[in-house]
Amino acid sequence: MVSQQSPSLHTVTAPPFWHSGRTVTGDMYRLLVALVPAALLGVFRFGYDAVTVLALAGLTAVITEALIQRLMDQSPSAHDFTALADGILLAFLLPATAPWWLVVVGSAVTIILGRMVFGGFGGSPVCAPAVGWCVLTVSWPGYMDLNGMLLRWDLVEPLSELKYFGVEAISGISLSSLVFGQNLGALGASQTGLVLAAGVALLCMGQIRWYIPISYLAGVFGTALIYWLIDPQLYAAPLFHLLAGTTIFTAFFLLPYPSASPVFRIPMILFGLMAGALTILIRVYGIYPDGTPFAVLLANLCTPLLDLIQPKPFGGR
Repeated sequence: MVSQQSPSLHTVTAPPFWHSGRTVTGDMYRLLVALVPAALLGVFRFGYDAVTVLALAGLTAVITEALIQRLMDQSPSAHDFTALADGILLAFLLPATAPWWLVVVGSAVTIILGRMVFGGFGGSPVCAPAVGWCVLTVSWPGYMDLNGMLLRWDLVEPLSELKYFGVEAISGISLSSLVFGQNLGALGASQTGLVLAAGVALLCMGQIRWYIPISYLAGVFGTALIYWLIDPQLYAAPLFHLLAGTTIFTAFFLLPYPSASPVFRIPMILFGLMAGALTILIRVYGIYPDGTPFAVLLANLCTPLLDLIQPKPFGGR
């Protein structure tokens, strides 16, 4: 009989060791609950389409993990909510009107390529939802285009306006509209205010530490500030980049992905700063209006090197 007891959550660090009392199931449960308000606002704005995307992404992720675990002769782990959480995180990055097959493919890729090829949750060196988003964006860019997929709403997608029409095109977009999600955007990630509240809640509960989110936001702000000071007529203001697109969502939900982010303080700060700078570089020079998941994956690749920067153990030379 397979035990349904929640696995313990351990932090890799230098001795002495102690257990925090947290569990993987508890962490995933808190993450999902924190995202409920943003999901509800997405449903309110986009209607039944948003419900379909959320449900399909979560269900496909759980079923895909169960099937692969059966093939790999692993014990089922659907009860720990990790697959469900990855599916929901991917759904937050998709257009609300994404066709059902795109959601299914993306969610399956998230689990297969983002997790199971590395042995499952806890073994992946990359953020699984970012992998799913990148595969969909490269393979079917038309279906991932927010402006093209959300034509029924008389709104604009801020980062697309900036990319294709310049700074003048976003002059009428207020910061408050970005905070309250009154523009086109990904299903849940564009609800900046509620996503920020969810991230702060996880910080207060101790589920994530501030080093990665704050350093990432500092990296985004600082890099955008440099470009803005060079030519404010060509580059958007730093606050716009902080509030537009998936910046806040990335800071609190994609970058701190447990197995793909550094575990020591200085590496976490460098990791966040680097990802923030990459986000702006991709927005300025890349072909994609947002592209923050690409920055996440590039930063993930540097995690093993960054983790070499670590304190000496007590008594070590």
